[in-house]
Amino acid sequence: MDRLREALDFCIRHQTILGYSVVSLLTAASEHIFSSVVFKCPCNSGNVVYGSFFLLVPAFILLLLGYMVNARLWHRLTGRCSKKKECSPSETCTHFCQVFLPATVRSLVASLTWIAVALLGANFYECAASGSSLIERLFCKDKGPDCQEKLLKIPCDEKLSAQISSENLSLQAQSQLIGWSLIAIIMTVALISKCASRCCSPLSYLQLKFRKIYSKEEQEVFETKAKEHANKLAERNTNCFFEATDPAPFPIPSKEEWRKISLFCTFDSQERYYDMMFKSTGTNSVNSAESEEGGQELTLLTSVDEAQAGKSEL
Repeated sequence: MDRLREALDFCIRHQTILGYSVVSLLTAASEHIFSSVVFKCPCNSGNVVYGSFFLLVPAFILLLLGYMVNARLWHRLTGRCSKKKECSPSETCTHFCQVFLPATVRSLVASLTWIAVALLGANFYECAASGSSLIERLFCKDKGPDCQEKLLKIPCDEKLSAQISSENLSLQAQSQLIGWSLIAIIMTVALISKCASRCCSPLSYLQLKFRKIYSKEEQEVFETKAKEHANKLAERNTNCFFEATDPAPFPIPSKEEWRKISLFCTFDSQERYYDMMFKSTGTNSVNSAESEEGGQELTLLTSVDEAQAGKSEL
């Protein structure tokens, strides 16, 4: 049981990395299946289109799928077109990019994995490159008109591929070099972006960690409370329907309160709030405290004025 608990704790602590790893493994497995079972290069003038489609179109589909399953993106975009503008166009564009860019980065994991694995496998690239005019100039320079026809047959004939590639870098080798270069570029850009985001972060390391923990806990508590609240409301309405009675008062957040916790505009980084719900409840607490403090000051000033008035009368 202790080891099982340790394993669960490890998975919870590293759930983001594990999630990306699972997505990458599934994408790599899907690419292998497509490459070995579905893909059949035509070995004619349609090599470029056919190979390019298998290399790029699935990556584009995975990108769109990543957008579709990104809950944070839908949370920020839902109802934006029907609301009044609360920020200037420049601020709205900036804030939209702050949400859209991270969603794009997350969605690109599966897409780039597909392209990288496909390049390392070399089947798609070999088919597409064999019909490219650029590769034709590289391989068939001063070799006669028959070289182009042979080049198109490379994906279907290993002996011919070895014969034509003997003087130049083979198409499979080119594909693998491009694949490793792409992986190196992705890792470099990811490291630089991570360093830049952490260096420019207004929060310290521990405060940022606390913010992530708070956001996760708040989401879990919100879903639990929302389910309980919805259950009670549904039970009340159902009972009133069958018993033909008037419904009792039931506390429901107003549309303005829902709007406040769903705002798209970000807040000042110097404030102590970690999200819009925290800011909404914190502002209400501060306002209540200020009003109470203002009432105490008003009472004190009134007492002082009455005392001075009494002295003047004497």
